[in-house]
Amino acid sequence: MENKIERDKPLVTHIYTADPSAHVFDGKLYIYPSHDLDHEQISNDNGDQYDMEDYHVLSLDDDLAVCKDHGEALHLKNIPWAKKQLWAPDAAYRNGTYYLFFPARDHEDIFRIGVATSSDPAGPFEPQPNYIPGSFSIDPAVFVEEDKAYVYFGGLWGGQLEKWQTGAFRPDAEGPALTEPALGPRVAELNDDMLTFKESPQEIAIVDEDGNAIVAGDEERRYFEGPWVHKYKGLYYLSYSTGTAHTIVYAVSDNPKGPYVFKGKILTPVVGWTTHHSIVQYKDKWYLFYHDSSLSGGADNKRSVKFAELEYNEDGTIRTIEPYAK
Repeated sequence: MENKIERDKPLVTHIYTADPSAHVFDGKLYIYPSHDLDHEQISNDNGDQYDMEDYHVLSLDDDLAVCKDHGEALHLKNIPWAKKQLWAPDAAYRNGTYYLFFPARDHEDIFRIGVATSSDPAGPFEPQPNYIPGSFSIDPAVFVEEDKAYVYFGGLWGGQLEKWQTGAFRPDAEGPALTEPALGPRVAELNDDMLTFKESPQEIAIVDEDGNAIVAGDEERRYFEGPWVHKYKGLYYLSYSTGTAHTIVYAVSDNPKGPYVFKGKILTPVVGWTTHHSIVQYKDKWYLFYHDSSLSGGADNKRSVKFAELEYNEDGTIRTIEPYAK
């Protein structure tokens, strides 16, 4: 199904989509979102309202004016280890294969990260029988650079990141005190097979301009979920959602594993509680893909993917996007 895109309107309107991961494969712009179901749900901090069961792959035409839904690319029923909640995915290409990375709860209700493969960027994708050994939490984002590939992941609250502070899952664990360093996203280099970690995941440090750790109580800057890494003029940009402050912010480093220095805000709050994004260069421009709940009238679990042009200042900082500004 194809949909002509209007300015500030969702890419597609026949289904609800969220958490867009955008990539250019073979010169074409593909988007890998989650698929919100048209269900009436009561929202809670555990994220039970996000009951997604499958993934669709979207693509844009050369002028970014028409969006095509390539249909169902992967369904929960075909993933042996997964019980429920196919949340925000990402995709990567390496060694002639397309990889779809995705989180889901296993049969013990613990979030893990799985991988599915395809010879076509639009899918369908064939899932691996088991999740990545040693994986946990949500929101995988894969950054491929030359002969290396890194996966970034982690989300608080329903994403269970705070349950893993000891290296093992503790269902009663809580996050750090408000004056202590905030939890950072995790990063691990992937093996050449793109199906396993080459190393144990490590926490990324996010600091201020003076090198001080961003603390857990700093909701305007602290990490919550949705990591994304891109490279611009030799520097690595880690962008993420602040969760309770409802913004997308970013930090910069000269190393893909950090530490990252906080720089500022990319996206102001949108309609709906969550905010989740990706950043991609297409031809000679950069774009921010994000979602909001405007199509559904504000329902947290019925979101829709949009995009906007992203611009840099001469010093490499990113200009803040206000999606509803006239």
